Amino acid sequence: QVQLVESGGGLVQPGGSLRLSCAASGITFSLYAMAWYRQAPGKQREFVASISSGGITNYADSVKGRFTISRDNAKNTVYLQTNSLKPEDTSVYYCNANYHPLNYWGQGTQVTVSS
Repeated sequence: QVQLVESGGGLVQPGGSLRLSCAASGITFSLYAMAWYRQAPGKQREFVASISSGGITNYADSVKGRFTISRDNAKNTVYLQTNSLKPEDTSVYYCNANYHPLNYWGQGTQVTVSS
């Protein structure tokens, strides 16, 4: 059974940081491209960042220079370091694993940026 379990979300003040984690099980993690998406209330889910099986990263323009995605294949875990957080970063953050045609989602972790 495939599971993607996100953690690390919470309430943070503007300018603060959070490190999100996504622990995967039931897949050969090193083969999968991993990504983070987010969805704010009333909005569509949007791409945040991705990292290929070979370690190539890609970011949405809105988070470039503030967020960093990384992976630890030994721990079957992908991370999203979020810095200089803004109120508009408030969303549920979802982990995604893709190895075409296989595609899996986690249940999400809430990030709220507010003073």
